[in-house]
Amino acid sequence: MAEKSSPEDEHRPGYEDARAELVEVVRALEAGGTTLEESLVLWERGERLAAICQDWLDGARRRLEAAMGSEDG
Repeated sequence: MAEKSSPEDEHRPGYEDARAELVEVVRALEAGGTTLEESLVLWERGERLAAICQDWLDGARRRLEAAMGSEDG
């Protein structure tokens, strides 16, 4: 059964795009030179990107487990 998509899903980046942006956010935070407010915005964006990546990985795991389960039956 296919999962329903929400309007938010239509704007959600793919795993590779989210991961690449997350890497850039981490680099910017590690480099410093930003104000506290800018750092907080970057941190919050990084948290959202990390959650998106985790959602993609969890979904891939579920699909793999479902495929493996259908092979057993």
